[in-house]
Amino acid sequence: MATGTSDPRSLPVPAERPAGRTRVSAKGEQTRARLIAAARTLLAGDGSVPFTTRNVAAAGGVTHGMCHYHFQDRTDLILAVIESIRPEWISPLERAVDAPGGFAERAERVIGLLTQPEGADLSRLHSALHWFALNDERVRAGLAEEYRRWRACFVALFQVLADERGGGLDPRPLGEAAAAAVDGLAAIESLDPEVDGAAAVRALMHGLAATAGADG
Repeated sequence: MATGTSDPRSLPVPAERPAGRTRVSAKGEQTRARLIAAARTLLAGDGSVPFTTRNVAAAGGVTHGMCHYHFQDRTDLILAVIESIRPEWISPLERAVDAPGGFAERAERVIGLLTQPEGADLSRLHSALHWFALNDERVRAGLAEEYRRWRACFVALFQVLADERGGGLDPRPLGEAAAAAVDGLAAIESLDPEVDGAAAVRALMHGLAATAGADG
C-alpha cells in the first residue's frame, strides 16, 4: 500500500517530539545541576552530614532513585563536582594565558588571578576533594587530570617566554616549577594570612624568567 504524503493531515509534525525531548532534557539538566550543587555544599561543609547519595538527594530536593538515575554512585557525583568548579580556578587562568600579549603582560594577568583570595567554600571543597582522592582511585585520577590542566597553563605561559627568547628554552620545567610553587604557597597562605602572596608569586615568576634568560 502506498504511503500518501500529499495530504497535509498525513504529514508528520517534526516539532512536537523534539520539543518534548527538549523539555525533558532541560528538566533533567536542572535536576542534575541541583544534585551537583547539593553535592558541592555537602563536600564543603563541616562534615556533620556524611557525604552519601541519599544525603545529596535530600539536600537537592529529589528522590534517592532520581539521584541514582543521574549518578551511579557518590564517586560519579564527586567527579561531576570536580568538573563543575573548573570555571572557577582553571578556565580563568587559561584565558589569562591565552589572551594577547608578551610574557610580561600575560604573567601579570596570571599573577592578578593567583593573588585573589580564594573563598572559604572553594578552599574547603578542594580539601575535601583531596581527602577523597586519597581513598578513591577514580577521584584521584579525575583530580589529577584537572591539575595537569592547571600545570599546562604555566607551561603555556613559559612557552611564550621561550618564543620570545629563542635559544631552545624548555618551558616545561619552568612551568611545572611555577605551578608547584604556587600550589604550595596557597597551602601556606591558608595557614598564615600574613604571608604576602602577591609579592611571593611576582618574585617567583620574574625570578624564573630571569634565570631562564641567563641560562639561555
